[in-house]
Amino acid sequence: MSIQDEATQVRSGEELDLKKLSAYLKDQIPHLSENMEIQQFPSGFSNLTYLLRSGDREMVLRRPPFGKKAKTAHDMGREYRILKSLRPVFPYCPEPLCFCEDPDIMGCDFYVMQRIPGIILRKKLPEGFSLSPSQASKLCENLVSVHANLHKLDIRDAGLENFGKPEGYVKRQVEGWSRRFRDARTPDVPAFEEIMAWLNEKQPGDTDRPSIIHNDFKFDNVVLNPNDPTEIIGILDWEMATLGDPLMDLGASMAYWINKTDPDYLQHTRLMPTTLEGMMTREEVVAAYAKKTGRNIQDFDFYYIFGLFRLAVIAQQIYYRFYHGQTKDQRFAFLVHAVGFFEKACKDVMDKKH
Repeated sequence: MSIQDEATQVRSGEELDLKKLSAYLKDQIPHLSENMEIQQFPSGFSNLTYLLRSGDREMVLRRPPFGKKAKTAHDMGREYRILKSLRPVFPYCPEPLCFCEDPDIMGCDFYVMQRIPGIILRKKLPEGFSLSPSQASKLCENLVSVHANLHKLDIRDAGLENFGKPEGYVKRQVEGWSRRFRDARTPDVPAFEEIMAWLNEKQPGDTDRPSIIHNDFKFDNVVLNPNDPTEIIGILDWEMATLGDPLMDLGASMAYWINKTDPDYLQHTRLMPTTLEGMMTREEVVAAYAKKTGRNIQDFDFYYIFGLFRLAVIAQQIYYRFYHGQTKDQRFAFLVHAVGFFEKACKDVMDKKH
């Protein structure tokens, strides 16, 4: 069994017109062979991701979900332009190959990029794969370095001055995610009003060093070298990338990072293999990041609590659909508990600051 992420058969209802797509791509991308095969990657809850094979060449196609027409939520053109601008200065980005906004091809915008084959870590390690404590430690160090290097990029060199508005970024995030939670709240979850009030009161002013931020920087968006799994060779899923406060990016990452010694309720929220022997703790990751970037992390608790609250909102938005019968997927029933766990985690950190 392969330890790399593998595509499988395209899901029913999410098929693409291979004949029309193949003809279009041959006009856009040089040296494609006559025969093209298509499969689909099974993971992910947002944009759909397909594997295209043309001879010995492997490419990845990204498109919005079927039936979703809100362009602001699935802006393929923006994601493509970010990759196009970032790739020359941040080679961990996949190489973008073409962008299509002709609705005759697929009925929606989409883009194609070169595949970065490698290992992707999730909650459970791939079958037949393991990391020694020293490898886990080195991987964490490399992860921090890549994240720090992203935040140290010169925005102008990357040509990304207009890809976001750093001024007022934190304020907009606190207000926006608070509004989303209130809109999605169901009667069986905590109100979070105390936490939202705390975030509103404690929010810092604008950073003096805004940067490009990924906004979903975590292990399952990181591609590892199959020959040396401590080496990072790619960073995926740039759809939420923008310009803003890099500590907000780090806080979002740390909300996913569960320590081996964290209480049981937090262990239930773990989605990444951060409890393996040798993995850094959250505190060690933040300290290493501060050392590499020179950023002041004295008030990092705000960013961590915001990251936890953001995950609570995401979980609640999904649970809202389940609660109201918009989806029957029983996996989502657990999310009512996850929202409560995130509230407890926020309050635990807030109480330590009193």
